[in-house]
Parts: sequence; structure tokens; C-alpha cells
Amino acid sequence: MKNILVTGGAGFIGSNFIHYMLGAYPDIRIVNVDVLTYAGNPENLIAVQDDPRYVFLHADIGDTAKMKAAFADYDIDTVIHFAAESHVDRSITDPDIFARTNVMGTLNLLNCAKAAWQIGDDQYREGVRYVQVSTDEVYGSLGAEGFFTETTPLSPHSPYSASKASADLFVKAYADTYKLPVCITRCSNNYGPYQFPEKLIPLILRNTLMHKELPVYGDGLQVRDWLYVEDHCRAIDLVARQGRLGEVYNVGGHNERTNIQIVKTIIDYVREKADPTVGEHLIRHVTDRKGHDRRYGIDPTKIHEELGWLPTTTFEVGIRKTLQWYLDNPEWVEHVTSGAYLAYYDKMYGNR
Repeated sequence: MKNILVTGGAGFIGSNFIHYMLGAYPDIRIVNVDVLTYAGNPENLIAVQDDPRYVFLHADIGDTAKMKAAFADYDIDTVIHFAAESHVDRSITDPDIFARTNVMGTLNLLNCAKAAWQIGDDQYREGVRYVQVSTDEVYGSLGAEGFFTETTPLSPHSPYSASKASADLFVKAYADTYKLPVCITRCSNNYGPYQFPEKLIPLILRNTLMHKELPVYGDGLQVRDWLYVEDHCRAIDLVARQGRLGEVYNVGGHNERTNIQIVKTIIDYVREKADPTVGEHLIRHVTDRKGHDRRYGIDPTKIHEELGWLPTTTFEVGIRKTLQWYLDNPEWVEHVTSGAYLAYYDKMYGNR
């Protein structure tokens, strides 16, 4: 793995992955392809923008000519595919863009990888690999017991998760039909630095600091498994290097929390570190999201047993590191919370 094409690398997980890889390996080149939608922020990569091992290409993964050129110009041998529309609420109001980016964009990327790497019928250059970074949301919802495994049937409940499940199935089909060397990872909720503040943790933190109401869907008892982003980056790296071709690997943190627990944790941290006047009086329960899954939980046994991966950051440590990063980087938060984002925020929550 020498020349790595990272799609969506200016986003939350992608930028953390690029930082991680350039810090871990001196002999790689990262080619970051990002169209820079609202959630793609070049400021996430200021620390590496002058690194000779890092290349940024402003391009859409659906642009066939530009993707073919990227494979050819940089001799790409590994694809780590993060690029996606990822916010469930946005998928409910505008599902079309999720189909275009997440499904058709993925299909275009698969075709470009196949064309660049294929050396014969069902034969590919040695050492090449395509890693599809997906989500546990493709599995649907769990009851109070049990966990998602790699054999859990796909049962997406939102346009976002349907688009990701569709993309995953195209990746699997290219492995089965054309023998393209692929792996798929499916992770639980990530948290950490550089996350766009439409997501729960940075949104609630920002509102708390501003003494704004804290919108909580329904009763707030929806359960999510939380995974610190650097642990996720290590897992993706392992799968890219050592994962069995054609396999799916679930990546989870075994850190299940209800949404209301997360909100109260953030309030407590802000009260401790920044503003003793904030409190739970800011919480406002709003109309629940359509098709809102009740619980997600990941069983990461397979990636642990095959690749030796385990999360190393407990939620108690990770959440404090995350919240402190946002407190230490107010300029970053200010820059990403543009007028367009604020208009979207008002649209989503103003009348609930």
C-alpha cells in the first residue's frame, strides 16, 4: 500500500484517517479527492497541506474522467472510500442527492478502480485493494438485546442507510462478478475532532456554550454504540492491509449510550470546564425523526479475532478529549457554522 486514494478526505472521518496514516507511515502518498460539500472542510487538513506525501484533488467521485485521471496520474493501488452524504435528516428531506453520491458515485469509483487495476479476466495487479467504509445503519434497528454481526440481514430504514446498503451491495457484486479485490467495513457512531456540527456531539456542545435549546429527538432513549474516530482509523488501516478479500468487518466500540445520556454528559463537561451556569433546563424534546432506529450495537468479534483490533479509547476518555478539542478550537467551529448551515438548522429544528 503506497499510493492511497482517499475519497471524502476533507470530511470528519476522512481527515482524521489522513492525519493518522501520514503520522504512522513515512513511505505512503495520500491522494485526497473531495468535492467539498458543506461538510468537507479544507481547514481540517491545514497541518498536512504542505506535506509532499499529500495531494488534494477538488473533484466529484461521479466525474469519470477525473477519477480515471487520478488512478493513472498517481498510480493508485489502494482506495479508501469515505465520500458520502451522511446525515440522516438531510436524506429524509432530499433523498435524491444520497442516491447520486452514495450509490452512483460508488459505482463510478468501482468502475474506475476495475479499469485501472485489471490485467486479465478476473485478474488484477498484485496488492491492489478497494475498501468501502460503511455504517451499521444498513442493518436497521435492534431490540434491547443482541448485536449486529457481519451476517445480520441488511434492513435499512432511512434513505441514507438505504443508499449505503445499495453501495455496499454494488461493492459485493463487483467482488462476486468481477473478482475485484474489496473489503467492506461497517462502523458504529464515530466521535472526535473535526466533526461537522450537525451531528449530535458537536451540535449539543455548541448550543450549550451559546445557551441555546438542546434539541433531543423523542424521549432521547435511542441507543447508539460510540467509537472514537482514531480507533476507527486503525481498524480501516488494518482491513486495508490485512483483511480477507471479499469480507465485511464490523467495527464497534462497545460503548452504548442513550442520546439523552450523551446530552447530559456534554452539559456536565461544559459546566465543569467552561460555564457553570448551563444546565439541563436547556434540553428540549422535539418531534422524533421519521423511521428513527431505536438501538444499534456492533459485535466486533470478527475484526478482533482475525486482525487483532480492539478499541483502545474508552468513552469516558474519548468524550473528554473530543469536547476539549472543540473548546480549544473555537475558530474552526466558527468557520464551519456558515450562514447556510444556520439556515439548515432553523429548517430542521425551528418548527419541531
